[in-house]
Amino acid sequence: MIKIPKGTKDVLPSNSAKWHLVEENIKKLAKKYALNEIRTPIFEHTELFLRGVGDTTDIVNKEMYTFLDKADRSITLKPEGTACVARSFIENGLDSAGVMPVKMYYETPVFRYENPQSGRLREHHQFGVEIYGSASAYTDAEVISIAKDMLESMQVANVKLYINSIGCADCRKKYNEALRTYLANSLDSMCPQCKERFDKNPLRILDCKEDKCKLVTKSAPRILDYLCGDCKDHFDKLKHTLDLMNILYTVKADIVRGLDYYTGTVFEFVAEDVGLTVCGGGRYNGLLEQIGGKPTPAVGFGMGIERLLQVANADLIDSATPNVPTIYFAPMQEYYDKAISLTAMLREAGISADTDHIGRSLKAQMKYAGKLGVRFVGILGEDELKQDAVSIKDMQIGETQLVKIADLINYIEKKVN
Repeated sequence: MIKIPKGTKDVLPSNSAKWHLVEENIKKLAKKYALNEIRTPIFEHTELFLRGVGDTTDIVNKEMYTFLDKADRSITLKPEGTACVARSFIENGLDSAGVMPVKMYYETPVFRYENPQSGRLREHHQFGVEIYGSASAYTDAEVISIAKDMLESMQVANVKLYINSIGCADCRKKYNEALRTYLANSLDSMCPQCKERFDKNPLRILDCKEDKCKLVTKSAPRILDYLCGDCKDHFDKLKHTLDLMNILYTVKADIVRGLDYYTGTVFEFVAEDVGLTVCGGGRYNGLLEQIGGKPTPAVGFGMGIERLLQVANADLIDSATPNVPTIYFAPMQEYYDKAISLTAMLREAGISADTDHIGRSLKAQMKYAGKLGVRFVGILGEDELKQDAVSIKDMQIGETQLVKIADLINYIEKKVN
């Protein structure tokens, strides 16, 4: 038997309604915050991620699905969404219309070759928001507000917002010098990857998950103490704006995020009850220039949908039920043609309807309709059709009523409404 690849998962028909619930909430948020959807391919030229995401990140070093196509071009399955949106923004001249900021969202599969984690598979799905063209701290706060709104719509319990600033290139140059000085005497006790990061990008060491490295960095200098005047001012304005919006936050100086393109504001939402980060984001003002575009301020976030479903309110998730017909026509087999006609008639009127597909007996059809959870069963037998009518059984209350076919649509609509 051919089985599903490790780190992937089927979304079965019985569970797809839970995904639809998330997607419906995303669409409501998009309307509320005037976000428009962008869709990018699931694979890109590998260079995009090398230049955009950064060659000191775990994603680029360990986790990308990269292969040569038939023309020997290096292609990579999308490991995250932001670099792809940035490429599309540049390539399609989305700034040329002069309407800034450009506010976008996406829902996309992403692919990372790593050991499957809780709510994080090798193929998982992200909801992301990107706002290009505004350097304002208010825009940072708006992006945080969107993420908070989404988590609240899914009734995620005990979520905390952590914020930090990792400054601009000038701030980080000074900070990296201080960090290297602090780490130099402990380098031998750190993991091989952090030893490599020491020269290339010591800030990445703060994001290492190895216990021995976390022990070393526990008392490391804080980047907040090395912010330049502009970056400090931006961070102070962000905190002030979050206060105005009544959004609670905690400053956490060791948040650096896992991607090299971040500058300035970084943030995470953590579901404290289970200890899972359910959303992360921040500013990446240098990303577009880094991959060939004009300098453009940008801010956004990514939120894993599988992890969101994992931490969402269980009662809310369970309330998302599969699609079932409003009415199921159960005919005696000699009246099957009539059931097909009535099913088509109700569908044309916008009412969800179905009928038997495999030649069950009337008794078996009634049992099947009960398992589906339909509201009404329309029984078609000789007595009903002699009167040009259908016996409608309301499965909620167990009552049956003879309804003329000419009145059937009105009857169902009134009952449902």
